[in-house]
Amino acid sequence: MTVGPTRAHLTLAQHFRVAGDGGTAIAPTLVTVLQALAEAGKQLARAIARAPFESALGETGALNVHGDRVRHLDVRANDLLLRALRATGAVSVVASEELATPVVWSLPGAGESLAVCLDPVDGSLNTDVAGVLGLIFGIRSVAPSEAGDPARRLLDPGAEQIAAGYLVYGPATVFVYAASAGVHVFVLDPRDGQFRRTAAHVRMPGSGKTYAFNDANTPHWGPAPRALVDRLRAADTGQGRYSQRYSGALVADFHRTLLEGGLYLYPEDEERPQGRIRLLYEAAPLAWVAEAAGGRASTGRRRVLEVAATDHHQRTPIYIGSAREVEWAEHCYRETAP
Repeated sequence: MTVGPTRAHLTLAQHFRVAGDGGTAIAPTLVTVLQALAEAGKQLARAIARAPFESALGETGALNVHGDRVRHLDVRANDLLLRALRATGAVSVVASEELATPVVWSLPGAGESLAVCLDPVDGSLNTDVAGVLGLIFGIRSVAPSEAGDPARRLLDPGAEQIAAGYLVYGPATVFVYAASAGVHVFVLDPRDGQFRRTAAHVRMPGSGKTYAFNDANTPHWGPAPRALVDRLRAADTGQGRYSQRYSGALVADFHRTLLEGGLYLYPEDEERPQGRIRLLYEAAPLAWVAEAAGGRASTGRRRVLEVAATDHHQRTPIYIGSAREVEWAEHCYRETAP
């Protein structure tokens, strides 16, 4: 990981007051929404820590729109985030992995508003075993002319996002966002409850030493991802062979890749020919962060940020991380194409 000049441990509010430490100034409405997401993240961190004592672990018995079993923390996180975003007065539409259809709010005035896509609890199968969890978000602008149907804005290619980011709940609570001012990392200081900046203008290494994927799925893969993994297993990084690191939470594996380089992959397979990762809630936001840091994100055949959605719950294959490893993935698709 490389970072540019940074002032020591600015709080999130101080960071925004200096426009990302020399970066392009961020619009006040976007600052408001980013701060709301960070504050909601603090509350979610406490809710996750308290879940065993409040009967908030396990499943609710319901299924979401994807057919996944809903967990109590999924519901709590989704409700909390909706309240926080609505309170900003700047968000006109929210699409969430936990909602069948986007929520649309009428806002006073006729100005520009924001649209937000959310994965409220990434890696929610980790909730009952104290595993790493996360939150992923992508933000788009909604022009006054689109106010009549702001949800349509969410289907545009991910390149139309104006900001994206995530939180990681692990040994520390980490908030990362990418916007015009670059990619910045903040860690929640338990002494005063403030997010403090630990890295500014993050640049992803051009290659790495680790890769992350669900090995149990490999029997169902096609020839391209199989060829890629064979190459990764045989390659020399210059510091020895690659190591596999897989947590079961996309956001946690991506955070390692952002800081240390390497590759996360979740290909299409026989059971999921369209892929497994949700385009709007997971792939596009993280692809935005990756590219803002000098990394790449691909479906194997094209840039993730070029994919326009036809459905709010569309899925996609993804190869995301350092430029070298993503190029290897695309090469394997070209070489194994019929």
